[in-house]
Amino acid sequence: MLPAAHRMRRSADFQQTVRRGARGGRPTLVVHLTTTTDPGPPVVGLVVSRAVGNAVVRNVVRRRLRELVRARLDRLPAGARVVVRAQPASASATFTALGSDLDAALRRALGRAPAGRPVVP
Repeated sequence: MLPAAHRMRRSADFQQTVRRGARGGRPTLVVHLTTTTDPGPPVVGLVVSRAVGNAVVRNVVRRRLRELVRARLDRLPAGARVVVRAQPASASATFTALGSDLDAALRRALGRAPAGRPVVP
């Protein structure tokens, strides 16, 4: 479970992060990342649509992603907003494959985010 301080809850936050954030994509997931001037903890949201599978499959994917993100919170900059969107291929991916795809997508999104200035004012 993600700590409450690290959960993205508002629909507007999801929309703003997806629309304005730097993107890093992999076959199993896509990461959208924005940085803010807020010194608070990083905030993460997960999106697992019906395209991934039925309710059981979506919940398994959601649990796996939640645990993978929780283990990587310390690598995210303060004030970051991250949305992890699962692709249909995530339903058949192993936990290890999801982890390596998440790492690669985060690296790519962090590399694309403008250094020294926030993506979201």
